[in-house]
Amino acid sequence: MKIGPIDLGEKPIFLAPMEDVTDMAFRLMCKRFGADMVYTEFVSSDALVRGVGKTLRKLAVDERERPVAIQIYGRDTATMVEAARLCEEAGPDLIDLNFGCPVKRVAGKGAGAGMLQNIPLMLEITREVVKAVHLPVTVKTRLGWDKDHLVIGDLAERLQDCGIAALTIHGRTRAQMYTGEADWRLIGEVKRDPRVHIPIIGNGDIDSAETCARRFEETGVDGAMIGRASFGRPWIFREVKHFLRTGQPLEPEPFMWYLEVLKRQVRESVEWLDERRGILHIRRHLAATPLFKGLPDFRATRVAMLRAETVDELFAIMDSVPARYGFDAPHSNP
Repeated sequence: MKIGPIDLGEKPIFLAPMEDVTDMAFRLMCKRFGADMVYTEFVSSDALVRGVGKTLRKLAVDERERPVAIQIYGRDTATMVEAARLCEEAGPDLIDLNFGCPVKRVAGKGAGAGMLQNIPLMLEITREVVKAVHLPVTVKTRLGWDKDHLVIGDLAERLQDCGIAALTIHGRTRAQMYTGEADWRLIGEVKRDPRVHIPIIGNGDIDSAETCARRFEETGVDGAMIGRASFGRPWIFREVKHFLRTGQPLEPEPFMWYLEVLKRQVRESVEWLDERRGILHIRRHLAATPLFKGLPDFRATRVAMLRAETVDELFAIMDSVPARYGFDAPHSNP
């Protein structure tokens, strides 16, 4: 699969752009575990053009994470064009346009998935951004605004006509938010449309290597994107890549191997941000990780981890888990 000049190989796996999740530290972690392409947190075009410091920081990319995309969102053509130019100066490999974020503070103001209610403006923004930059431009969107407006079939062709280099489709409507099941049937229909020749990347509910392989087989998509299933589980990319390569599940590592991955994630988050913000940032990963699921009487320990305010305090709690549950030391370093 290629996006413009970027050759991603066969059946590439992408780390989805996620606010307050895909900072550089996490992107690099997922890259080490096999993610073929990573995306920044989404960037507000308005804030970027105004020069807001926190937003400008999101443009930072590292050579080790390439290929990497910067994703922007907004509802004004001129602002999106200017933001795209500023992103290009930051040196990513491509620019992605977010027409899929369903949260109220974005979609409710007409940006993100809100654009699904104003297709002419979506297409205008896309055309003008494509013309304004030299990098490949891609789009991420949803099936439609709601079940009565499943526009993705026609929309995919129209976005392609605007000059985008690839399209990512999340298999839900905006009305669904993140509830219910992702509808990969419609994603497959877009991929099989003979008039659509750009790469199609499927997104939604990929939570295991087996699920990912099945989606490729059922729909024929060119690539697959993993989002929430990576929370506290950056090794999912390693599992998926192994299964796609061999057709067999990857043998699990000892408990301590995974614990060391999470501790490394904490350290790198703190290095990227600072101790206070890094620990706050990592809490959603500690809350969501499958590593501790099923451990009896673990609730108090989980609460303590999520309340820890220093690295030393947090690591002391994490290190108490193996002894309590009798887990062995790692056979190899992550």
